[in-house]
Amino acid sequence: MASPNDRTRILFVCLGNICRSPTAEVVFRAAARRAGLGGLVTVESAGTGDWHVGNPPDYRAIEHAAHRGYDLSMLRARQFKMADFDRYHWILPMDRSVFRDLDAMRPAHFVGQLRLFLDLAPQLGVHDVPDPYDEGPAGFELTLDLIEQGSAAFAATLAQSLQR
Repeated sequence: MASPNDRTRILFVCLGNICRSPTAEVVFRAAARRAGLGGLVTVESAGTGDWHVGNPPDYRAIEHAAHRGYDLSMLRARQFKMADFDRYHWILPMDRSVFRDLDAMRPAHFVGQLRLFLDLAPQLGVHDVPDPYDEGPAGFELTLDLIEQGSAAFAATLAQSLQR
């Protein structure tokens, strides 16, 4: 695990790393900047599957995010690796299925946080960011709504803990 003096390293994880987790990476990065955490955090994303490794996010995720001022176009999908447990302080799956997969892989020595992303925003009353891949435009908008709200809540909480 990185030393306590390093930036707080955050990894968002979904299935293929082309819709939810890259969106969360970029949206949370913006929320962190607004919360004064820009120089204190490193934010990245990955997927549990290898289907899209090296590909950009889904064009619909890119388009919907762009309408809200976020640029996902520079990202490329990568697969989650066991070494990620040593690299990140926070590993945030986007839904319970991905959480279960990562929890089953979690090594005994992992001392970071493996938490459902939306559990860090309990006021939303939702646990999963639904996968918009087969849901059309409304699914991508809902994904963005939940990720924006979850990111704002997590950034505020993290800012309090890191700036003490």
